[in-house]
Amino acid sequence: MRLGRGIKGEPAVAARGPSVPLRALMALFLAVFLAMGGAGTLTTVLSLRLDAEAVGAVTLGAVMAAYFFGLTLGSLSAHWAIRRVGHIRAFAAFLSLFSAAALGHALTTDTLAWGGLRAVEGYCMAGVLICVESWLNQKATALNRGKILAFYMVCLYGGYGAGQFLLRLDHGGGAVFAASSILLSVALIPVALTRQSPPELPTVASMGLRRLYEGSPLGAAGALVSGVVSGALYTLGPVYALRLGYDSAHAGLFMGATILGGMVLQWPLGWLSDHFDRRRVLVGVFGGLALVGVWLAVAPPDLLPWLLAGAVLYGGMVFVVYPLSVAQTNDRLEATEMVAASGALVLLYSVGATIGPLAASVAVKMMGGAGLMAFTALASAALVAFGLWAMRRRPPVPADLQGPFVAMPRTTPVVGVLASDESEDDHTARPMK
Repeated sequence: MRLGRGIKGEPAVAARGPSVPLRALMALFLAVFLAMGGAGTLTTVLSLRLDAEAVGAVTLGAVMAAYFFGLTLGSLSAHWAIRRVGHIRAFAAFLSLFSAAALGHALTTDTLAWGGLRAVEGYCMAGVLICVESWLNQKATALNRGKILAFYMVCLYGGYGAGQFLLRLDHGGGAVFAASSILLSVALIPVALTRQSPPELPTVASMGLRRLYEGSPLGAAGALVSGVVSGALYTLGPVYALRLGYDSAHAGLFMGATILGGMVLQWPLGWLSDHFDRRRVLVGVFGGLALVGVWLAVAPPDLLPWLLAGAVLYGGMVFVVYPLSVAQTNDRLEATEMVAASGALVLLYSVGATIGPLAASVAVKMMGGAGLMAFTALASAALVAFGLWAMRRRPPVPADLQGPFVAMPRTTPVVGVLASDESEDDHTARPMK
């Protein structure tokens, strides 16, 4: 099996110009912030509504996992629409369909219909992010690549976190779905009115799973388990807070705290991985995640500060394990293989994120809300055991020979090109093959 299928683009090669200031990309960043705000609101409220309807934890997990299934399919095939009609039209089409699907949830409570809508929403989000990331990649140079990627992450996570505050509109009606749809629709405006020239789709090479695993067993396993625990968090995190006796607004606050932790803790943990054996740092983070999972599984339900502190640590560790896995994999591969490996890792993460909600929902069915945290602790402990085994088989890469940690989101294979500096020497952007 191969992940990260190649994506074809136009044969022309666009020359890189001078460094583009961030203000020239504000239309794209604003669109991402608004779109993620709408998507974040929708994800959380759907989990809460399904739980309120008592559909059962496994059904809830299956419905919400459909989003990640659609995201995976979109990462592999949404480029066809972009090549056919161009970035701006494709961006508008994907967001318009996403906005319509968000409103569709207000028209029916049928779980099968909601699962179909979630799959469509995941596919559309992949298309939106491919458009944005290929656009940002065209503007990235050696001088501004790090700033662009960092600001992009702030908009991704910041928008998702800010969207949680709209849960105060959730009083059982359709207002919160309308608010989500409005944000998704308004996100069209900055890109529709931009004067920026549309980019070409960048190269996303392919790498087989066998080569990926042979290169870095721990990196591949880390990306997969990262998807498992992240998908479970996005799907069942609000349900966990609800089962503790909190309302939907507090459930949104819990999710917002996990996003805050994801934004704040990536850089200090990344710094540690640059100065010490990265494998030990990655295994240590998974070990810490297992302990935090146990902490939150037994957290007193009446201590909100305790809960939120645990959420910050929980989110910080969940969101850092993927870029650590990417960095660990890159340390073991040739420089020419890094982009292909990154694309495969993103899709491996997506597969894990599809599995995670389904598996975690079984634990929630057996143990209640605490089952999510018990599942996280178990999955993380399994990775710790695997990591200790993998470290015995190979010597570490010396810290001075390790590549730098790059804080990066888990979106589409194109983000691997954006985060890579392999083409900076010749300053050319290659079309997708």
